[in-house]
Amino acid sequence: MSGSDEARTSLAAVAALLAPAHEAVAARALHAHDDPAGYVRDHAAALEDRGIDEPLPDLAWIALVDALAEHRLLAELDWKEDSEEIRSQLRGLASRPSVDPWVLVGADDMLLPTHEFLEACGRHYRDVGAALAVLDIDSDCYPVVCLRAARTKELTALAARAGFTARGFGA
Repeated sequence: MSGSDEARTSLAAVAALLAPAHEAVAARALHAHDDPAGYVRDHAAALEDRGIDEPLPDLAWIALVDALAEHRLLAELDWKEDSEEIRSQLRGLASRPSVDPWVLVGADDMLLPTHEFLEACGRHYRDVGAALAVLDIDSDCYPVVCLRAARTKELTALAARAGFTARGFGA
C-alpha cells in the first residue's frame, strides 16, 4: 500500500471511529484528500472562515474537523475559552458519555486556564469510561471529540498513519 493509500485508509478509519453513523463525515474528508482543489471550490464559503482559499497539506484533516462539527461530534474551543462555555459545548456533543462526568468536576477545576481545564475534563471523562481528544489542526483552537476511553490509542495511531495528530486529554 502506498503512503497516500495508507493515509486515505487511515483517514477513513478515523472518520468511522468518530462518526460511525455518519458516512457523510468520511465522504467529506476523503473528498478533500482525493480532490483538494475540488474540495476547496465546493466548500469555499466554509473554508473562507478559516482563511483557506487553496489546497493545503492538512486540508483533509480540516475537512474531517468541519464535518464532525456539523454533526455535533466535535466542539471547536478557543485557546482562551471560559470553562463554562467549554462545559456547555461538551455537553452539546452527540457523542458525550451517557454518564455525566460533570458531577465530578469541582469548583477549583472551573478556574483553570483552557488547556489545563481540558486536561482535568479528560481525567473526569476517563472516570466514566469516556475520553476527550483533540484533533490538532495547528491553530489556536482545540477541536475536541469525545469517544470511548478504550479507543483513544487507536484514534492516535490512525491519525498518525493518516499524517495528522490526535491526542487524548487527561492521560
